[in-house]
Amino acid sequence: MARYTGPSCRLCRREGRKLFLKGDRCVSDKCALARRSGAPGHHEAAHKKTGEYGRQLREKQTARRYYGVLEKQFKKYYEMAENMPGITGENLLSILETRFDNVVYRMGMASSRKEARQLVLHAHFRLNGKKANVPSILLKPGDVVSLKEGDRDSVKIKELVERMQTAVVPSWLEVDKENVSAKVLSVPAREDIDFDFNEQLIVELYSK
Repeated sequence: MARYTGPSCRLCRREGRKLFLKGDRCVSDKCALARRSGAPGHHEAAHKKTGEYGRQLREKQTARRYYGVLEKQFKKYYEMAENMPGITGENLLSILETRFDNVVYRMGMASSRKEARQLVLHAHFRLNGKKANVPSILLKPGDVVSLKEGDRDSVKIKELVERMQTAVVPSWLEVDKENVSAKVLSVPAREDIDFDFNEQLIVELYSK
């Protein structure tokens, strides 16, 4: 499956918002958006008026890039959200939050979702005690994510476990820092999502 392999900071500049794609770098003085906030390209300084469709498109692209999801999969998640009871936009964000790679990121075992996706792909984690290496698996309440037995000997994993000890974990996750595991307690609510999305714009875009 094709995936964006260009500079991550370029995506933040395009959306004009920090998407936290490079972990700690995004909150440091090295953040590209802080040093050069204009959109990438030769005409970054040109003033462009954004219409209704443009705002809707940018919000969708922001959400897609924030969670590291491709267009086809994002549309699939929207269709799932639309068929669920409740508010479509909030359903969509809840679905995105419960992706396997995002849960690994939220439990503090990665500095970015990209790093979390790589850890999952390399089978460093178990889901309910079984091997699982598909980042897009959607977790449900009661599911448990744990570090693969024996992986603590890796220098990189040791660094991530140390990082996990000070991570701020959302209320819908219960983290066992000693055993390096996390249990999904509930479906993430809208107030649990700390990024400033305007999900209604995404709904309006797909409703056309």
